[in-house]
Amino acid sequence: MIRIAYPQNNFRFKEEDGKEFIFDEVRKQWLRLTPEEWVRQNFLQYLIQTKKYPASLIAIEKEIALGELKRRCDIIIYKNEKPWMIIECKEMNVSLNDKVVNQILNYNQSLDVHYLIITNGTEIFGFDTITKTQLIFIPDY
Repeated sequence: MIRIAYPQNNFRFKEEDGKEFIFDEVRKQWLRLTPEEWVRQNFLQYLIQTKKYPASLIAIEKEIALGELKRRCDIIIYKNEKPWMIIECKEMNVSLNDKVVNQILNYNQSLDVHYLIITNGTEIFGFDTITKTQLIFIPDY
């Protein structure tokens, strides 16, 4: 398992019609604050602030084709104009089980990236698809 320290962040929140929203600094829009969105926003800030990933090369909830099906990847990081890393986020109470692993492996059939990451905010697992090894840290950009 990978261990990280999330950075302090000044997230912007608002409430409308009894629902909470968070401002996504990458997409520049207000989003419904769900448990999964909370994990995604914190992980994005870790990538941008701590690991210095360029926000301009991050796609969030990008639609991809899996045969006839359309799916959305939580986070795709691009490098050299190609997908380089897929990150699948789950809410904190969701176990990172075989179902989650199979989900990201299916996405990778379409994208063929170097790194696969799954997280529920507290647990983080990663895999290097080239060396076929489990990651012990999030790769530098």
